[in-house]
Amino acid sequence: MRCPTLLALLAGVMLYLVMGALVFRNLESPKESKEHEKLLCTTRDFLGNHSCVTAQNLSDLIKSVVKAVEAGLDVKHSSTNFTSRWDLASAFFFCGTIITTIGFGNLSPRTKWGQLFCVCYALVGIPMFGFLLAGVGDHMGTGLRKAVWKMETLFLKRRVSPTYVRIMSAVLSILIGCLIFLAVPTLVFKEVEDWSFLEALYFVVITLTTVGFGDYVAGANRRDGDLFKPLVWLWIVFGLAYFASILTMIGNWLRVLSKKTRAEVSGSEWDTNQVKGWTRIYWGHFGF
Repeated sequence: MRCPTLLALLAGVMLYLVMGALVFRNLESPKESKEHEKLLCTTRDFLGNHSCVTAQNLSDLIKSVVKAVEAGLDVKHSSTNFTSRWDLASAFFFCGTIITTIGFGNLSPRTKWGQLFCVCYALVGIPMFGFLLAGVGDHMGTGLRKAVWKMETLFLKRRVSPTYVRIMSAVLSILIGCLIFLAVPTLVFKEVEDWSFLEALYFVVITLTTVGFGDYVAGANRRDGDLFKPLVWLWIVFGLAYFASILTMIGNWLRVLSKKTRAEVSGSEWDTNQVKGWTRIYWGHFGF
C-alpha cells in the first residue's frame, strides 16, 4: 500500500473514531447523569426512612458490595446458599471466550495463579483456535463455493450477465448466512434469555465481531446452563468460521477483479505505445 493511500486511510479511521466518540457521548452521557441523580435520590430516601443507619454505614455497605462484585461474586442472587459462578459449564464457556478472543469480561480470574494460568492458556489456545477456525472456515468455504457455483450455473443457463450472476450469488450467500447465524440466534436468545429483539441482536453482532463487551452474555443468569453454554460456544465457532469464509471469498473476488483491471489498463497502455511507435515511424518517412 502506498504511503499517501495509507495516510488517507489513517485519516479516515481517525475521523471515524472521532465521529463515533461524539455520537456515543451524546447518546449515553444524559442517561448516565439521570442514573446518578436517581442513585442520589434513592440514597437520601433510604437514609430518611431508616434513621438508625448513618451515611457512613451505608457507604461502607456499598463499598463492600462493590468489592464483592469486583471479586467476581454475583450479588443479584445473594442468599445463604452460596453457588459458585465457576461451575464446569461457566468455566468451559469462559475458556471459549479466551481462545476466541471475545473476552466478555463478566467472568474473569481474580487470583494471581488464575491470572497467570489465563495468560499461558491464551498464548497456547488462541493460535490453536486460529488453526481450528481456518480449517472449519475452509470446509465451509468449499461448500459455499459449490453452492455459489451451482447458483451461477443456474443463472447462466438463462443467459444472465456473468457480473450480475456473481453479484447475486454473493448477496444470496451472505443473506443465507445472516439468516442462519444472525437472525435465528437472535430470535432464540430473545426467547431463552427474555431479552428484547434489539438486545438479542446487539449480543449476536457484538459476539460474532469478537468485540464482547460483556454487558449481555447468553446463559450468564441461567442455573441450567450445563448444555446451553457449550451450544452457544459452538454457534460462535461456526458463526466466526462462516463470516471468515465470506470475507475470504469477497477478498478473492476483489483480487481477481483487481488483476483484470490491471491487465486491461496494461493492455490499453501497450496499445497506446504501439500506436505512438507506428506514428513516429510513419512520420519519420516524411522527415518529421
